[in-house]
Amino acid sequence: MNRDLSLLQPYPFEKLTALKAEVTPPADLDHIALSIGEPKHPSPPFVQECLIKNMEKLANYPTTKGLPELRQAITDWCTRRFKLTEGSLNAEDNVLPVNGTREAIFAFTQCAVDRSPEALVLSPNPFYQIYEGSAYLAGAKPYYLNCLEENGFIPDYDSIPEDVWQRCQLLFICSPSNPTGAVTDLKTLKKLIQLSDQYDFIIASDECYSEIYLNEEQAPVGLLQACAELGRDDYKNCVVMHSLSKRSNLPGLRSGFIAGDTALITPFLSYRTYHGSSMPIQHQLASIEAWSDEDHVLDNRDQYRHKFDAVIKILEPVMDVKKPEASFYLWAKTPIADDKFAQGLFASQNVTVLPGSYLSRTTDNIVPGAGYVRMALVATMDECVEAAQRIRSYIEAL
Repeated sequence: MNRDLSLLQPYPFEKLTALKAEVTPPADLDHIALSIGEPKHPSPPFVQECLIKNMEKLANYPTTKGLPELRQAITDWCTRRFKLTEGSLNAEDNVLPVNGTREAIFAFTQCAVDRSPEALVLSPNPFYQIYEGSAYLAGAKPYYLNCLEENGFIPDYDSIPEDVWQRCQLLFICSPSNPTGAVTDLKTLKKLIQLSDQYDFIIASDECYSEIYLNEEQAPVGLLQACAELGRDDYKNCVVMHSLSKRSNLPGLRSGFIAGDTALITPFLSYRTYHGSSMPIQHQLASIEAWSDEDHVLDNRDQYRHKFDAVIKILEPVMDVKKPEASFYLWAKTPIADDKFAQGLFASQNVTVLPGSYLSRTTDNIVPGAGYVRMALVATMDECVEAAQRIRSYIEAL
């Protein structure tokens, strides 16, 4: 077996299951899960109808590159959403459909790393664990960038030593952030592009939460948008990854895309041809419908806004919690150790949240997620309000 498999740590939800197994929740309270970022809003009916209408496509093999119509729909959406120069993003050369961002992140890393002994993959900390696992299994070493409150939960890129930049082969950005909801601004993105030019590393921006934002006048900027502002229509060394899971409440469709520098997309297509990760045709056709409609996305954002307002109003008197810029997560400080808080909350109130330390690694003698929990406001409004009331009762009883 691949010896690097031994480097993988238990997934956060494995740790959470073990933590919860040590206690018994009250039987008279229904369980409310705020731990997993799985959208519970209804999937768009027109997407479901498209799937049903095209079920006969099960008889056909899909191609790895995907339907031209899907790549064009993605290209059109990116151009509109991120104010790209018309025609700079080409559906033929710059875009590939993927089976969700998790699959794309892992697979792309295998292509991006040259397996030299000094190779580093940089990622935020706390982080989505696929960044770490994909780095290890590509033969690289993860290098963690602490995301602390004093820096707005964005890494302090100015503090990174030059020798780290020299060894960096791939930098992961997650904006809006999982778990904090912080958004990387345009100035920082431009700085990272300039560093990429200087040290010749790839920037991969995980933007799967980009369409869940709370201020309708301030949509999160993206990496390709920063390229366009710099006049870099070749998107050199830059790729972005997007998904329909959060934007359109379609996690089961396993539909997303990677887009950017054709010098990166072309060899990645070659890899995927062998890897065998082609999207079913009926899913591609349904994805075209989803990327081509914004009304359901606006409604989705409205629902999250209302939930954030209601939950924060309940929790603010007893908990240090602030509305994020984007995403559907609350990154809340805990009055006791985050794992003890999560366990005690489950034991007394049958509500599950995810300890922030489970999403972090010790770096510079700091566990940046310690003392926080991540709450995913994906349940119904009534369930989110009920969960917030139970959390408040738990804290008041401490």
